[in-house]
Amino acid sequence: MNKLSIKIGTMFFLIIFGLEIFMFFFLHSAIVESRIEEELSALQARGNSHRAILEKHFDADTISHVTLMESEANTDVVITNESGKVLDSSDEVDRLKKYLKIPYANIPREGKIIEGNWRDEPLIATVSPVEQGGKATGFVYMFQDTKSVHNLIDRLNEHFLLAGLISVSLTIIIIISLSKALTKPLIIMKDATSQISKGNFEVTLPKRGNDELGDLSKSIKLLANDLKYLKKERNEFLASISHELRTPLTYIKGYTDIVLKRNLSIKERQKYLNIILEETNRLSILIKDLFDLAKIDKNTFVIEKEQINLYEFLLSIERKLSPAFLEKKMNLRISCPSNVIILADPSRLEQIILNLLDNSMKYSYADTETAINVSKDKLSVQISIKDNGKGIPNEDIPYIFNRFYRVDKARTRSLGGSGLGLAIVKELIDMHDGEIIVKSELGKGTEFAIIFKG
Repeated sequence: MNKLSIKIGTMFFLIIFGLEIFMFFFLHSAIVESRIEEELSALQARGNSHRAILEKHFDADTISHVTLMESEANTDVVITNESGKVLDSSDEVDRLKKYLKIPYANIPREGKIIEGNWRDEPLIATVSPVEQGGKATGFVYMFQDTKSVHNLIDRLNEHFLLAGLISVSLTIIIIISLSKALTKPLIIMKDATSQISKGNFEVTLPKRGNDELGDLSKSIKLLANDLKYLKKERNEFLASISHELRTPLTYIKGYTDIVLKRNLSIKERQKYLNIILEETNRLSILIKDLFDLAKIDKNTFVIEKEQINLYEFLLSIERKLSPAFLEKKMNLRISCPSNVIILADPSRLEQIILNLLDNSMKYSYADTETAINVSKDKLSVQISIKDNGKGIPNEDIPYIFNRFYRVDKARTRSLGGSGLGLAIVKELIDMHDGEIIVKSELGKGTEFAIIFKG
């Protein structure tokens, strides 16, 4: 290599090395903080799950079952009454007493982190209030040893050190192997692609002309943006599905252990088996929805369109769902001209309508009406599903079709939702080249308008 190549190589080595140190430090800090937040959120969610069960049955048996489940886990639970008296715990209470002395009036409904100092304290802890009739009747304290967190950080440090050594070695090897024929723009582009391969998609490339190098520069930037979006979507999806699967599996395992290990009466055994069955059904529905979304993403989801008489189609849906509406003391009304024909897949259209009607039943009150109205003009057919339910806050409307997004997060499990129904509805409508519009007002209801081309 000539002198210029050595200067360029040295300059790039120093720049890349500095950027790697900065990015590794930033990424390390972000991962550590993110992991700690995940641990605290998981601990809080576990406490809220126990709280949800205790609010239904705040008695000695249920309290004993909750503490029994935690005795098999790597977390501990302490349950107190409204005055702070310990009712039961999965571990010795003496080492946990200092965490139990907090102002109970300041605990919000979603719970509170009462100890998050994982660096200096032996435990992290959260508390969730048990409310009945709008008043706190007890508290669920969750604890987790910070040794596991410290072990995780130590392993992370080892991985980052190894990755840093590998990155520095690769940087040196690449610079040495550059020939004098390589130009500065190619060096920058090579560095950009290396950063992308390491997961850093915030790459910047110099603006070039309309020649081949300019096209290559634009292509690399486009690739970085696409990969960044895909990585974000993947991480959000994995975090959501992990949470969705963990909760029912925890219940199934916990109650199965109770049924197997304890001598229970027939009534108690039946109660726990019903819970296991309910959670199994929830998992089955979730997995089915995930398979549907996977098929849609792979473009293997088959849409077989045919002419459908909407009047007869909606009457069949009314016959199918009227008993469910009547059971909830609700009314389902259909208004559709008898001669409206659309081109759609019958099974997928039924899936769309049933998903929207199921949401209406879940989030509407007794003695209310859900109406399906069909209108037609020269260019389109509109199917409107309007209820008089709880409504959706304006700030949530842009996100309700996102996967795993929920509006009523506090009551999601009791209502049985997985956060995938509306995502599937949106995907199916898009595959029909249709459009869905949402109008909603809190306390007055929600209207979904599905528009198909005429």
